[in-house]
Amino acid sequence: MKLKLKLIASLKIWAVIYPSITLFLYLFGEVLATMPLYQRTLLLTVTLVPWIVFIGVPFIDLVIRMISFTVVKDKQEDTDRAIQTKIPQ
Repeated sequence: MKLKLKLIASLKIWAVIYPSITLFLYLFGEVLATMPLYQRTLLLTVTLVPWIVFIGVPFIDLVIRMISFTVVKDKQEDTDRAIQTKIPQ
C-alpha cells in the first residue's frame, strides 16, 4: 500500500475512533471506572472494533464518495457551461 493510501486510511479510522471512544466513555465511563483496567479494555475493544469496522469506516467512505460525487458533478456542470458559452448557437 502506498504512503498516501495509508495516510488516508489512517485519517478515516481516526475520524471514527476518536468520537466513538469519546462517546463510549462519556456514556459508560462511570460504570467502567469500577472495573479493573483489563476488563474495561476488553469491553471497549469488543464493542468498538466491530462498530468501527462494519459501520463507522463504511459510513465515512460513503460520506467521502458523496462529497466526491458532488464535487465531480459540479466540475462537470462548470465544464459543460463553459463549453456551451463557447459554442455559437
